[in-house]
Parts: sequence; C-alpha cells; structure tokens
Amino acid sequence: MQLRYMGFDQADGVRAYRFDGIVDRAPAIRYIITADLTLFLKYHVGLQEGPSLCARKLAADLEKLPQREHQLTNEDLLAYANARSEAEARKAAARKPGVRRRAPVRTV
Repeated sequence: MQLRYMGFDQADGVRAYRFDGIVDRAPAIRYIITADLTLFLKYHVGLQEGPSLCARKLAADLEKLPQREHQLTNEDLLAYANARSEAEARKAAARKPGVRRRAPVRTV
C-alpha cells in the first residue's frame, strides 16, 4: 500500500492529518491520524515534521490495525525525540577532534 499525504485540519490544539491509502487501481481509502500539538512543543519537534512522523506511525499501525483512525501519542513523540537526541550525540562525538599536539615552543 502506498500512503499519500492529503493535508490536515486543526481544531482546539489537535491536528488531524489525512492520508489516502492506495493499492493498485482500487479506490483510495482515507486514513486520519490525530496529534496533540502540545506534544510537539513538549518534545521540541517542529510541526513540519508532523506529516512524516504520522506517515511512519500509520504505516506501522496498518500492519497490525486495519482501522481508519489512528493517533500520534506521547510515547511516539518521546521515542522520536530520544532517537533524534541520540543521533545528534553520535554526530557530535564523531566531530570531536582527537588529541591535539602543541607546536614546539621555540627558545631564543
């Protein structure tokens, strides 16, 4: 199944992302995944990351739950924030220079 992002609606601090599930030439099936926007603030996740986070969550959910409505939970955003922090820490560790040698001191 291919998921196609179709936009979102927002009301009362909750964003409902719409996706169409497409299989071959069959009619598209509409899926909705909701996300509480306070969780994006809490975990310092940009709103522009919402569609890709929802698409990953929806793809994983559809393997187990064929229902049409889903939710991006606190645990989902916490896991994403932790994974992002770990990746940033690995990058920072890889950038740290090794032991630097001082230039010889000249005596005159």
